Amino acid sequence: MTAQNAARIYKKVEQAHAQQERQKAKKDPEAFILLAKARGYAFTVKDLETQLSQLSDEEIAGIFNPGIGQRRHLFPK
Repeated sequence: MTAQNAARIYKKVEQAHAQQERQKAKKDPEAFILLAKARGYAFTVKDLETQLSQLSDEEIAGIFNPGIGQRRHLFPK
């Protein structure tokens, strides 16, 4: 497997995971908001939807998997 193929596969997995996390938050935004409220955050469902739509896949992955660093070096621009 070449480095390019590995990078493409990683990117696809990262995108799929980010999409899953967006869907989870959208399926039950009230539960997500209650969880956030318990941690000291306050926002509405509309605020959540607006912010989720503006985030990149890398940012979503970083939010839901904070212990996993972004691997932007695998994807040269």
